[in-house]
Amino acid sequence: MPDPDRGSPSDFGPLSFQLVLLRRMADHQPGLVEDALRELGVDRSEMREANRRWQAMLHSPRRRGAGARYRSVLGPPETVGERRVGDLTFEALTWPVPLWPDLRFEVLAAPGGAIWNEWLVRAPGAPAPALRTAGDLLPWSCTVDEVARAFAPARPMEGTAPTRWQLAFTTAEGERVAEFTWGLFQRLL
Repeated sequence: MPDPDRGSPSDFGPLSFQLVLLRRMADHQPGLVEDALRELGVDRSEMREANRRWQAMLHSPRRRGAGARYRSVLGPPETVGERRVGDLTFEALTWPVPLWPDLRFEVLAAPGGAIWNEWLVRAPGAPAPALRTAGDLLPWSCTVDEVARAFAPARPMEGTAPTRWQLAFTTAEGERVAEFTWGLFQRLL
């Protein structure tokens, strides 16, 4: 019997969503993505198809709001709370991501439902890596928030695609720029 939490690429559930995350990460970490695909029991064509379907959902004239879309794909959120960023208060929704058990997919929704941010964050109670030097930054080991805190003050920069972020920061080794996809560290530029 299929695992309901896993879903299948054809029904666009949690498995397909993980493939969407991996599709964008494949640009910078193809080896890690290949390992993840094997772990998930799927191939690159299924990853491409999941991404095609996700893009079709995003651009459909009958598209749902982002909050409803995530709930339909990932099910009810594991947690719902509030997050303040400056003077703004957002609804923070999180879902587990089986491929990364120490992380959660977080969506921050503004009043009215508009999505302000969507990315991977560390799960509550999961240990964060010790980040002291640029050498401690290993692909897929840390999130944007963790790097920003470890190397404060970090300066956010625009990424090369909608799901990418960059942070500039200074270490003993000098000025560095870290690139993230869906909030997960990919590489130093």
